[in-house]
Amino acid sequence: MNIALFTGCRDQYYSFGLTNALLAKGLRMDVIGGSEHERPDLHANPRLRLLRFGGVQTRKETIVTRTLRILNYYGRLFAYAPVAEPEIFHVLWNYKLEYFDRTLLMLYFKLLRKRVVLTLHNVNAGKRDSDDSWLNRLTLRIQYDLADHIFVHTSKMKSELIAEFGVHEHAVTVIPFGTNDVVPKKGIASAEAKQRLRITDGQKTILFFGNLGPYKGVELLIAAFQRLRAANPNYRLIIAGKPRGGCEGYAARLRTTIETSGFQADVQFRGEFIPDEEIETYFQAADVLVLPYRSICQSGVLFLGHGFGLPVIATDVGSFSEQVIEGQTGFLCRPGDPDSLAEAIEKYFASDLYHRLGEHRQAIKDLVHRGHSWQTVADLTASVYERLLKHQEAIRSDAGKFQEDRT
Repeated sequence: MNIALFTGCRDQYYSFGLTNALLAKGLRMDVIGGSEHERPDLHANPRLRLLRFGGVQTRKETIVTRTLRILNYYGRLFAYAPVAEPEIFHVLWNYKLEYFDRTLLMLYFKLLRKRVVLTLHNVNAGKRDSDDSWLNRLTLRIQYDLADHIFVHTSKMKSELIAEFGVHEHAVTVIPFGTNDVVPKKGIASAEAKQRLRITDGQKTILFFGNLGPYKGVELLIAAFQRLRAANPNYRLIIAGKPRGGCEGYAARLRTTIETSGFQADVQFRGEFIPDEEIETYFQAADVLVLPYRSICQSGVLFLGHGFGLPVIATDVGSFSEQVIEGQTGFLCRPGDPDSLAEAIEKYFASDLYHRLGEHRQAIKDLVHRGHSWQTVADLTASVYERLLKHQEAIRSDAGKFQEDRT
């Protein structure tokens, strides 16, 4: 099989994991992305073509440079699609012009008789971000109707897709969210990681990691931490991650809250992009990962944490109840409630899961790798590809027979 994988120049970790797993199954692939997908191990595979339509994206590019880069992407994409060998176009993420990608670009692919597969990481991100609109829902419905098949990560997402957008059940497959095995792991010990981040023995270290935005509920974690710290001076909080696009004001308010809290010396706030080579240090130094989200379908950060063997405390939103095993891989709390979050954190630090963290880390790693391996994701994905191609071949065969009968 020959597949075109559209990364939207986003989330290199998921793209790498899926690409490597599909290549291991013998597929040929065109991966459409940008400079963020430059990896020597990918280039070495003769069955892979990396098409860098997105060019080089920098954090300080001008509006003109950004506009030209986006236009270049779409220009190259429109030229590529009619001559592309792959019959299946798999869209992991839309690119920059969401409404265009959902509608006219999808129609263009269908007119070229390509089978289009989507992977949804959120069914409706507008609903999650509290900026939903009729136009957002309409364009989502159009994209979902035009897709030949849709992958989602949880059964709850599948139910939402069917109920809110009328997608047929047989057109949706639930696949696990693959573990992040791209972030470098050098085997840094917990004690060394704590030392690097100036954390001393006995300090109970809480980590929030990931992009900052209102739906992440970080202000709830700060409020919960104030309650915890007032009762116990051994708590420490680390917040690490850059603001999402347009959320710089939100990040600034978080920083101000911390600076005026009275406990600012016990909080490390790093509101910027965290390089890959530093990620291991944060997850090895932490005693627990906290996801205080107000709304979410699923979270790649949860599986990143579990990949390091780190327990998770999460609010009971989205599909977290499917992914967090109470007392075994973490604990759940009520959403939007700092008191409930503080209680869950105290419960964790009083539990066997924390007191025997060294032993439980390996058990969590083993559990997540069994249930969320890229091999499992690739097997399910490739089986859908095969089914779509067989259906396409059957249509061609029927058309050929019809033409023969006419002549």
